[in-house]
Amino acid sequence: MRIKLLWLACGLLLTSLAAPAAPVQPSVLVCGGSMMNGDHFADSTLDVMRRHYAGCKKIALVLHASLPGSRDQMEARLQKAFAHLGVPAAESLHRHDAAGARALLESADGIFIGGGETFVLLGELYRTGQLELIRQRVAAGVPYGGSSAGANVAGLLIGTTNDFPTAEIPSRTSLGIFPAVINPHHPTPATKADYEGRAAKIRAYLQFNPAETVLGLANASIARLHAGKVTLETGLGWVYQAGSSRALQPGDQVPELVGR
Repeated sequence: MRIKLLWLACGLLLTSLAAPAAPVQPSVLVCGGSMMNGDHFADSTLDVMRRHYAGCKKIALVLHASLPGSRDQMEARLQKAFAHLGVPAAESLHRHDAAGARALLESADGIFIGGGETFVLLGELYRTGQLELIRQRVAAGVPYGGSSAGANVAGLLIGTTNDFPTAEIPSRTSLGIFPAVINPHHPTPATKADYEGRAAKIRAYLQFNPAETVLGLANASIARLHAGKVTLETGLGWVYQAGSSRALQPGDQVPELVGR
């Protein structure tokens, strides 16, 4: 009987060793911006933010897009906001030299990139080598969140940023961890002229770049790539492709982005 059990245990062990590990699926959250309510995240975003960062103990904050003089204040606000979610620690890369910033990105179990100037942000990610490191961490399963500029750089490239080109960049290619080009701060139909103007600009952009798909997100609106699917979790969104567009409501999946 003992020999039989031993053979059974050995068989199970060999089976488990032979079975390939399930591939890690990235978890990426992008917000259209204006997601803060004082020192907390806006009420409409709390549920998805809690789910997205569940179990995280330390968030690496990437605040390159902010004005240098405002980074201490922004870090303090985000520390309170993440504590409100139940995440005990959040620390900004700007506190560290190059080696310390790299160590923080390597040790943190969550990443959040804030808003501001997209071109400055992307240029700094290239200059420091953090672009590739963040890609690697997200591919390994570390949850990523980005708002406004932080959403822009999560996409395949920056193309519909709303920002002035305030810094030189080596390439418009960005992190490529979210399967779309992002347009944050997308106006809603309630502001008819702004809404129609933005939609017209995106459609014109797609005439020059017909292979791309643009995801527009209104303020405090969140889309999330999780378990291989993209879902609009809260707020309003629009998906644009060459010759077509459609509005999204909370809970809608975006099959146009699956497999990209």
